[in-house]
Amino acid sequence: MSHDELAVLGIECWGHHGVFEFEKREGQTFVVDLVLGIDTRPAAASDDLQDTVDYGSLVTAVKAAVENDPVDLIETVVQRIADVCLADARVAWTRVTIHKPDAPIDATFRDVALTITRGREVA
Repeated sequence: MSHDELAVLGIECWGHHGVFEFEKREGQTFVVDLVLGIDTRPAAASDDLQDTVDYGSLVTAVKAAVENDPVDLIETVVQRIADVCLADARVAWTRVTIHKPDAPIDATFRDVALTITRGREVA
């Protein structure tokens, strides 16, 4: 069965992640894009929020995952976000992109982004 895709794009967060001490001290903007593989048919049939992923609550949890517990690498942060998305059993897979537009790079650039796709482990 294929899944429908629910996307929430451009979630702005303020985090203190980075290898350099000034990144942890001063913080910077991180932007998150989420795509969730879910079956929307139960919610479409019932018209009830309880039958789908509440993306408002999900965004709150994602912001908390980015804005707390500083780490060095965006690889760690993006995995943390994927774990938050997969905590809801209705999410079969997630594709998460984290953008670090203000990364400390000595060059003109538009964005640094990392995208991962994670799914449920099959036992």
